[in-house]
Amino acid sequence: MRRRELLSLLGYAAVAHPLTVWAQNSGKPKIGVLIVANAEPFSTLFRQELQKLGYVDGQNAQIEIRSAGGKPAVLADLAAELVSLKVDLIVVNQTPAVEAAHRATSNIPIVMSPAADPVAAGLVASLAHPGGNITGLSFTSPELQGKNLELMREVLPSIRRVMFLGNALDAMVNSFYDQLQTAGRSLGIETQSITIHGVEELEQAFDAIGNQAIDAMMVQPSIPRKAVIDLALKYRLPAFSPNKQFAEEGGLLSYAGSLADVYRKAAFYVDKILKGARPFDLPVEQPTVFELVINLKTAKALGLNIPPTLLARADEVIE
Repeated sequence: MRRRELLSLLGYAAVAHPLTVWAQNSGKPKIGVLIVANAEPFSTLFRQELQKLGYVDGQNAQIEIRSAGGKPAVLADLAAELVSLKVDLIVVNQTPAVEAAHRATSNIPIVMSPAADPVAAGLVASLAHPGGNITGLSFTSPELQGKNLELMREVLPSIRRVMFLGNALDAMVNSFYDQLQTAGRSLGIETQSITIHGVEELEQAFDAIGNQAIDAMMVQPSIPRKAVIDLALKYRLPAFSPNKQFAEEGGLLSYAGSLADVYRKAAFYVDKILKGARPFDLPVEQPTVFELVINLKTAKALGLNIPPTLLARADEVIE
């Protein structure tokens, strides 16, 4: 039986055996949160939106946040801890956290905020009909990788070769690179790939990249940002990533769905589930708001001139 069919069957089975939600229990809801790296700005934006919906941490709700601090290897233990706390649902930030929560429980509802491509990762049967205990927000669109490469070409008109820096512990690493490679072929840009299992492997990865004629780097969003940004500047390598915080923290450019929008919308999924909705009945939402962020300070450090037409289109320019 294929995984998607199994997920669908599990979803229908849950009709007869409802998932454990606060709406069926007494007391204030206990909301688990599992994050791969930094808790901010997710924590603040998510809490603010929950408060608008009537859930105040420490008063009529309890929020349990666990962060792996950029160490994906500890996600499994953190997910198991949240399950042991008997949380009513788990909100997960980034695909590795979704996978860890999924392995830890098939009963507690899981809200993605976001996951890269939950269908390709086998986490849901489809966006319209998730089919299990997982729903929430995706962070991909079919055109995203092509758009990022087009932006690279605007910044670097002579670009020929792009290196993809991937997270080997992220189930989406192959799918992400496949999409980038497909987009590259259509634009005449060669793509290569190198993957790491943790930040301790970054120096070696950059040493290997430095020995090749690479024009730019695309960084998978689930890789901790700070160490990558510092090394990219050290090696004078223009680094891009579909993650707004990447550019805000010193990466050259990002184009992606609005993370702030995603973080806030997660609260609406939480509210619906706590009021009795079932995850397999709630379609997964794709990004509708996209943001272009350019770090002009980084561009100057790299000796790059950003075209005025591109700066004019940016949602945010960091100087």
